[in-house]
Amino acid sequence: MELGIGIGWRPEMADAVEALPGIDWVEAVAENLCTDHLPDSLVRLRARGVTVVPHGVSLGLGGADRPDPARLADLAARAVLLDTPLVTEHIAFVRAGGPRTASPRLEAGHLLPVPRTWEALDVLCENVRIAQNSLPVPLALENIAALISWPGEELTEGQFLAELVERTGVRLLIDVANLHTNHVNRGEDPAKALDELPVEAIAYVHVAGGVEKDGVWHDTHAHPVTRPVLDVLAELRSRIAPPGVLLERDDDFPPAEELAGELTAVRATLETAGKARSGSTSRTGASGHGGIAPAASPVESADDTTTAATGTRATDTGVATDGARDRAAVAQTALLSALVAGTPAPEGFDHRRLGVQSRALAAKRADVVAKVAPELPGILGDGYRAAFLSYARTRPMSAGYRRDALDFAEQLLITGRPTDDAARRRLTHWWQDRAAARPPRRTTRLVRAARAAIAGR
Repeated sequence: MELGIGIGWRPEMADAVEALPGIDWVEAVAENLCTDHLPDSLVRLRARGVTVVPHGVSLGLGGADRPDPARLADLAARAVLLDTPLVTEHIAFVRAGGPRTASPRLEAGHLLPVPRTWEALDVLCENVRIAQNSLPVPLALENIAALISWPGEELTEGQFLAELVERTGVRLLIDVANLHTNHVNRGEDPAKALDELPVEAIAYVHVAGGVEKDGVWHDTHAHPVTRPVLDVLAELRSRIAPPGVLLERDDDFPPAEELAGELTAVRATLETAGKARSGSTSRTGASGHGGIAPAASPVESADDTTTAATGTRATDTGVATDGARDRAAVAQTALLSALVAGTPAPEGFDHRRLGVQSRALAAKRADVVAKVAPELPGILGDGYRAAFLSYARTRPMSAGYRRDALDFAEQLLITGRPTDDAARRRLTHWWQDRAAARPPRRTTRLVRAARAAIAGR
């Protein structure tokens, strides 16, 4: 299926997307769409023949638990509403804790990496099969960007993705910006990853911008696409002509002309790399690697590496054992708790990188809460961000961002803030409209603290 050139649709830049020339398709965050009706902008785009692909962010298919049937049903409903040819999600976990660990449920509010181990692959593959059986259209999964690496990994990214495709038949959504991110942050070679993964399974490609700070690349989706990311796109194009390429932008939305310029750069990169590939193939008779020696088949490469390292290889039983899921639950909960609740770092992780990731998660929470509840920055003014980051250091997110906004406001009121009487009245009225008949009292705080202490024993 050929998609062509597309752009991520966001409500904040809906008008700009509609005005851009040469857009063949768009991608919309699935969780931001209602299951029974579409925003007018998407209705108009579909009427023009523009394909809309829903892109999920909350399934957590790499998590220890099996996928939530309600979340799968919602994603399926959006696929039907959009009459889309496929849906996409991520190879990541997004929450941890709960019954398997007898601990409070924690939400990351972000995509976190799964360890590239055979056991983690067993869990992921079973979760993917459950999702595939619940969806009315094919599923494609995206590689994520990561600031941290799990200790004791047994596979490279390319090998991990190749095994996933081999076992489940799932399609791939390859984000070249994420390959660049992992190159900077984890020293992984994008060309090697592209050599090892099955490029014929690619459904489409993401291109996005980011920024480097203190030697760490942050995949912000709020900055222009950089030359190194376009170079990775050219590497991919030297191997295969992807069915679709999409530009992502999630924040600091530029004018339409700047978006058009980035799309022009994407098209030019694809065209130049495509010509180079054609010329190399005609001169050398190569099979599409643009002069690079063909890699070993993905599964053979994974087998050889793992056998050399461990002497064994996991057997694909088709079902992850409860023991594997329990071990994943403990490990993921320990990592997420260290990131969002300040608990000790699990053994084997880079403490500095965990600190960077923890601060990034808190900053993202502050940014998203400001979007879903813009009244809070309006009430608190310049003090909003510092107050929220202070709150986030000891208050993990246990549900969605709207609940997070209410919990933040409640905590401020319990502690007598804001100190300005007028601002506190405004915050009280805002909280009352959305949560309860009266603001929380000191007794409420003490009862909740006692419950938390008991639960933590």
